[in-house]
Amino acid sequence: MAVSDLAGAQPAPGLRLVDLDRCVHCGLCLNACPSYRVLGLEADSPRGRIYQMLRVAEQKAPLAASYIAHLELCLACRGCESACPSAVPYGRLIEAARAQIQQQRAQPLRTRLLRRLLLDGLLLSPRWMRAAATLLWLYQASGVRRLVEGSGLLGELGSFGRVLRLAPEAEPPFFYRHIGSVFPAQGTRRYKVAMLAGCVANVAFARLNEATVRVLQANGCEVVIPRGQTCCGALHAHTGRLEKARELARRNVEAFLNAEYDAIITNAAGCGSTMKEYGELLAGDPVYGERAARFAALVKDVLEWLASIELNSRLRPLPLSVTYQDSCHLAHAQKIRSAPRKLLAAIPALEFRELPMAELCCGSGGIYNITQPAMADAILRTKMEQINATGAEVIATANPGCMLQLRYGVALYGRGQRVAHVIELLDQAYQAVSA
Repeated sequence: MAVSDLAGAQPAPGLRLVDLDRCVHCGLCLNACPSYRVLGLEADSPRGRIYQMLRVAEQKAPLAASYIAHLELCLACRGCESACPSAVPYGRLIEAARAQIQQQRAQPLRTRLLRRLLLDGLLLSPRWMRAAATLLWLYQASGVRRLVEGSGLLGELGSFGRVLRLAPEAEPPFFYRHIGSVFPAQGTRRYKVAMLAGCVANVAFARLNEATVRVLQANGCEVVIPRGQTCCGALHAHTGRLEKARELARRNVEAFLNAEYDAIITNAAGCGSTMKEYGELLAGDPVYGERAARFAALVKDVLEWLASIELNSRLRPLPLSVTYQDSCHLAHAQKIRSAPRKLLAAIPALEFRELPMAELCCGSGGIYNITQPAMADAILRTKMEQINATGAEVIATANPGCMLQLRYGVALYGRGQRVAHVIELLDQAYQAVSA
């Protein structure tokens, strides 16, 4: 009997038995799962987690602490989706299962405080983000960071110490000043695009955002940074806070659909995968459902977009050896693998070195590297061994979260490699031509 035929089963909101029923337990997902590769435990594999979700959905097992722990250990990287022959929508399942946990079980105080501080506080408040980034800049620029890290004090501060270790460099002047701006295309305007500025990216990846604008301009795009935009809601969705994710999605739909654009651009793979799922997230919403679907259809990762148009070939040679780490939510959620490599290949003199198992997660997982430090570090250590073996000078990727994790990996296990977004390398080549 199919699971979907079971009478009396009460799945969590959004956790559909028909989705659970797609899993045929073939096990092809096991080798694609970072946590299973480290632990070798069935309960910490996609197949094992789906079985546990099914037991809970059938009311044959409770929302026990062990069940929660196995689901929390999942990175939601969606590598299993790429490996699955049955098209199991694992990303949808893990988010719905975590939403059920959020609704029915109290989380540990430390986890609740951390998520409230990061997800409801900093990410959603430009004022608090600016203030925190300014303090971070003072901490870094004054030399205090070097002193603290050299003293070993961070090891005594637990989760907060880890946050400080992983903290990005604050990058004043912040990108917030550009929200509401319009940047004209270089030469003839071929396209008009809107760009997501992000949340943390406004203060920690301001130069990346500016590089993204310049590369789009160099390729005939008028770039609009719409007012009223906010965090995309990706981290909220991944941690089961689906109502907050829907609230943020509605705000972005309002901000971006007040004008006609050829595309809505993001340089963050994690943001893009969630934005492309706004139609699903707001399905059935009488006000926003249809508009969210239109929004989602316009969303393009910047690398996907550039690879789909006639690229400006006036690129100066960059004599660098570069390897590429696939960002999970670009490769697995959005199914975009060739575009970054195509763009890297377009840069003259750049030597590309394919990374073995590039599709495996680096251990970032949003805030996973803070909430699950032991697993994140185990995954990162293996990733850095593979990167070091390529001998590449530059590690390219396509997501700010991956960049932070890989920079941390270089500091711990690397050989002084530079970590860069693909768009930064393109910008470097374009800037060299115009200089």
